[in-house]
This record gives sequence, structure tokens and C-alpha cells, in this order.
Amino acid sequence: MAYSKSQVPDTAQHYLVCGIKDCEKNCLFYCNPCHQPMCEQCRDEHQKSPETKNHELVPYRHRKDHLPVEKCRDHPTKDLDILCDQCSVPLCSKCSTMTVYKGHSFTDLETIYTENSAACREEIQNIQAYFIPMAKDLQNEIKLDATNIKTIMDGIRSSMMDEAKSLKTLVDEVTSDNIEQVNKMEESLKEMLQSQDITYEDYISYLKDLVNQFYGYLSSTQFQNNAIIFPLSEYFKIRPIPETTKPVPPVFTAGRYSKEMVAKLLGKITVSKTKPENRKVKAMETASKHLKHTRLQGREKYGVKQRLSSSVTKVREYTVPGVDSVHHISQGKSSSLWVSDNCNHIVHTDLQGNQLQNIKTSGGRYVGNLTVTQEGDLIYADKQNKVINRITPDKTITEFIKTGDWTPLSIHSSHINGDILVGMIKEAKGKVTRYNKTGKEIQNIESDNKGQELYSYPHYITENINGDICTSDLIKQAVVVVNKSGQHRFSYTGQGSEFYPRGVCTDRLGHILVCDICSNTVHLLDQVGQFLCLLLKQQEGAWSPCNVCVDGENNLIVGHWKTNTVTVYKYLQ
Repeated sequence: MAYSKSQVPDTAQHYLVCGIKDCEKNCLFYCNPCHQPMCEQCRDEHQKSPETKNHELVPYRHRKDHLPVEKCRDHPTKDLDILCDQCSVPLCSKCSTMTVYKGHSFTDLETIYTENSAACREEIQNIQAYFIPMAKDLQNEIKLDATNIKTIMDGIRSSMMDEAKSLKTLVDEVTSDNIEQVNKMEESLKEMLQSQDITYEDYISYLKDLVNQFYGYLSSTQFQNNAIIFPLSEYFKIRPIPETTKPVPPVFTAGRYSKEMVAKLLGKITVSKTKPENRKVKAMETASKHLKHTRLQGREKYGVKQRLSSSVTKVREYTVPGVDSVHHISQGKSSSLWVSDNCNHIVHTDLQGNQLQNIKTSGGRYVGNLTVTQEGDLIYADKQNKVINRITPDKTITEFIKTGDWTPLSIHSSHINGDILVGMIKEAKGKVTRYNKTGKEIQNIESDNKGQELYSYPHYITENINGDICTSDLIKQAVVVVNKSGQHRFSYTGQGSEFYPRGVCTDRLGHILVCDICSNTVHLLDQVGQFLCLLLKQQEGAWSPCNVCVDGENNLIVGHWKTNTVTVYKYLQ
């Protein structure tokens, strides 16, 4: 499609037509005085013409901007076209002859306008390419800091509550001991009083018996052996009343404490004296270099320029012993490949299909996706137990990450920074969680900026060279792409009425490659989600493509879900 001069921005690289009437050739040059784009032939004719032979003709990208037309207030028939260097005011050519400007120097206004317009556009580009992204990165860093602060403060609050519970437990123990001691003292005093009560009860009984005895003497009609005829002091001696002591109760001395004393027992929180670090702002020069590298999309690496080949060539094909199908593949260290099927088999092979390891997991049919970390360990999703397991080079299987109530489906280890990206589901909802190398959760991605859920079934996941997270969602029937901050960039929904994406990967050019198990094809997209072509169709051997990855030689490796076959293709040159 051809573009007119007014439609094309400065940075565009589209086909631009010559501005000369009835000429539709490609525009390469520009006449500054005429403000006309020209092809090479029209430029030559323009320079041969006596009226225009002295015009300034430059390559199109070096053209001057068209100066806006503004009339002079003092000379209404003249346009403003010069700038007084001393007065810094725009003038017309006739103004320069006025006495007030005598001896002043002047600069062509169009030249100044062009230079400043270029500088303005450069600043706009700097703002869009550096300042806004950097500010957004800092915003995202602030959000992460806010999450971390919340976690830290929750931890402090939890510690405080634990301290309070511990102190309360000690208080309860001491109080219980004191009450038990009081109970023992009370029991001892009660026993003493009960003993005294029995003593007096026995004494009263004795006295009553004595009274009855006296009444017997008085009522007796016989004097023989009757004590009443004898001296009373000998027969009527009464035992004295028993002496007892009053109980002495214990005395409670209340403890002495204050709020300050309790505060010391419970500890205190203080403001750290650590000097806060300034947030790291990447230098603009470094950012510009990174931007250029991203724009090149990795096309120049190790001094090799690569591009899509005009045809796809099958390099080799082999079967993987030990698996029934090839549902998941991941590039390992030293040009090797890890493969898992839909059961509990994980096989490690070289790139010719020779088996290096065969590992049987305990997850049954619930073994999920797998990936190789920067350290060379294999990690895989155990959907049944809702964990990410790690397999070290010595074949030891250990729990690495617990995903809680969420079932892990897909997993990818970042080649950029080693982060672990995991696609998960819970009750028909999906999300992508980012963990660092140690398994600490640092980011959750669930919704776009309008609150719409991004994922339903994030089955396969990968990362592009610019940090974009690419996820194939079987239920949404789309490849969902977000940037590294979790902002939705685009969703690719295929080229027909039905699209069932499975395995997805990216290459060093930033291409996105995705398997469609509905049409048995492999789709090739560019970095911004534009469909480029069906890289593999059934006639090219893509009979049942389920997963893809790119090896160290930039070949495409395709795993098939109906067989245990792996096919390797060359598609870059």
C-alpha cells in the first residue's frame, strides 16, 4: 500500500510515492523550497529545469519541515520567514530593512523550525521510549514494595500477637499456681477449724453426760454409793473448756507493674535508622541501547544476521522411548531434550533420541508441564498434589513450590533472569504467577486494566525476548500476551472459526510459534501479535503438533500428541 506524504510519520518505513503529478514511483528525495517528495527520475528533471536547478534537493529523511504560514503584522502581504537573532522575534524579509533592525543579524526561520521540530520529535521519542516506560517500571516497583511492606507489617503484627499470647500464657500459669496455693492454705485452715469443732462437739457431749449423771444423783432414793452424800469437790470436778486458736488467713500482696513494664516485656517497634536507597533509574543511554536491541528483535546475535527461510526443511525425526506421547518438551543443557507424556513418564534424551534418563513420577496422569532452570535442574508441575517439583542432576525429586489451592498447569523458567512463570487454575479461574529463583512469589497476573479476567486455562506458557509473557489458553482459544509488568498487550485467536492452541515458544527474532491441535498446524506470529504464516501444515509433516521449542541451533522442535515422535525443522536462514 502506498502512503501520501501527510500520512507518513518521520519514523515510518512504508512505501512513499513521488509527489509529482502522474508519477507513482517510489519517493527517495525531497525538494525543500518546493516541499515536494520526488523519485530519482523527477529529481534529475527538477535539477535540469532553469527555474529549479538551484533548489536544495536532499534525501527524504533529511527534508526540512514545512514552515506554517503566518502573515507579518506590519506587512500583511508578507509571510514570517526569518528570525532576528538579537530580538528573538519572527519577521518577514521586509522587516529586516526597517531602521529598528538595522545592523541586526537574521536566521532563516524554516531552518530553525526544522531543527527544533526534529529536536521536539526526538524528545517525544525519548519520552515514549525511555521516560514513560521507566516511570511505569518504577510504579510497578512501588507496587511490589507496597506488597512487600504489607507482608513485613503483617509479620510484625503476627509476632506481636504471638508475644502477647506467650505473656498471657505465663500470666495464666503464675495465676493458676497462686490460686492453687491459696486453695491449699484454705484446705489446711478448714481442717484446723473442723478439728476444733470436733473438740468442742466432744466436750459438749461430755458435759451433757455429766448433767445427766448429776440428775441421776438428785433423783436417787438410795444413799448407798450415792455421791450426793459425799463432798462435792471429789465427785463433781468438771473438765476445763478446751483451748483453741483462731485461724490466721494469708495476706495477698498485689504485684507492682505499669504499662511501661509490660511494654518492655512485650518488646517494641522502632523506626529503622537505615538510610533509604534511591530507586535505580536506568541511564538513558543504556535504555536507548536496550531499545535498539529490542527493535532488532535479536536478529544480530553473535555476529549472525538471521531471517525467515523461504521454505521449511525437515532436519530429522525420531521416536522417544519411554513415553506414549510428547505433550511437553523443554530444551536441556548440553543440547539435550526433556520430554513428558500425559501420564507419569519424564524422559531425558539427546537430540538424536538416545535416552539419557527415564524418571517415573508419583503424580500419575497429573504430571504437568516441565522446564529447565538456569541452574540446569528440571522442574515440573504436579497437578494432583498442587506443587512444583524439582529434579536435580542426581535424580533426587524434592518439593520446590507449593501452589496452595491453585492447580499448576504450565511452567517456564525465564532465560532473562531465571524467574519461574507458572500458569494455574482454581474453580474455572486462571492466573499466571511469577516466582523468583528461590521459589518466592513476587507477582500475580489475573486481570487486565479493565478488570476483565485474562485467563481461563493457561495450558502452556513461555517468555519472549522483550520480557512478554505468552500463554496459550485452551478454553479462551487464544494466545494471551502480557508485558513483564502484567499489562495486557494482545490476544491472538487464530485464522479460522476454531483455534485450539497448545504448545507455545519464541525464537531469537521475537517470533511467537504456537501449535493448533484443531487444524494440526503451527502458527508463526511476530512480536506484536501479527500473523505471519502457517509455518507447518499437515502436508509439511505436522500431523499432530502438541508442543514446540527452539534448540540452540535455532531449529524448531515439534512434539506430537498422538505418537511419541519428535520432529526437528529448519525455518531460519
